Amino acid sequence: MTNDLIAKAAIDQRLAEIISPVIEDLGYELVRVRLMSGKESTLQIMADKAGGGIEVDDCGEISNAVSATLDVEDPILDAYTLEVSSPGIDRPLTRLKDFDMFEGYEAKLETTELIDGRRRFKGELAGIEGDEVLINIDQNGETVTIGLQFDWLSDAKLVLTDELIKEMLRQRKDAGVLNEDAFDDIETEGSQEETK
Repeated sequence: MTNDLIAKAAIDQRLAEIISPVIEDLGYELVRVRLMSGKESTLQIMADKAGGGIEVDDCGEISNAVSATLDVEDPILDAYTLEVSSPGIDRPLTRLKDFDMFEGYEAKLETTELIDGRRRFKGELAGIEGDEVLINIDQNGETVTIGLQFDWLSDAKLVLTDELIKEMLRQRKDAGVLNEDAFDDIETEGSQEETK
């Protein structure tokens, strides 16, 4: 059973069941799938590598494999465009392990039901405990840690911060995706912007 954060609508869940094994066989992970309807439908697939740092060539490989599978399974009746992308820096958090992996970073969480009179929570992720996502939030000027059942979440994403950008650049550099010179340029640009 696919959770609602990866696939919301019934068709998305059906697509996730078809797509997940294909993507996993290639060594990637499905982060999110959405079939967006409009004049022409768009099937958006977000995928990642276990260590992060998915590239354009990876997206092409996933796109080819998924297209071939969907041609056989044919779950989408109308014509559609397939878009495969990386989760991006301010990525959606769709799996319980994401909340553990990004502990210490700022996130926005939304719940399906009201929890203590609110649905939206913004704060620093504090890991997981069982099936609960822990988040440090500001409550009347004090930082408190609250636990939200993973199943209660309707939306969750990282907030774009300088710390998050630096960590993502460091990961890409460590993975050999980003060369030293490009990393230095970006660092310098960031420093200049901060002093303006």
